[in-house]
Amino acid sequence: MSEPHVTLEPRDPVQEKLRGPLEEQLTSALQVAADRVRDSYAGEPVEHVCQRLLDETRVGLHPDIAAGFEPDMDEFCRIAVAIVRGETT
Repeated sequence: MSEPHVTLEPRDPVQEKLRGPLEEQLTSALQVAADRVRDSYAGEPVEHVCQRLLDETRVGLHPDIAAGFEPDMDEFCRIAVAIVRGETT
């Protein structure tokens, strides 16, 4: 599994200006979450791992950012599948 990364698609100039720092923060939170979930994985189904991944990512974010974070759940589930399969980075 490659390192998880968040890529944003800005819709206006303000979002474009904030894109880099926000992508870095989201990516960092996702990578920490993936490590935590991988380290504590105990045979749960993919759906549960995917939800844990999302929850752990949100915990690592400022509450305002976490509230507005709407990730591509297909990507989160792809990471969850890799964790379940025991794939490493």
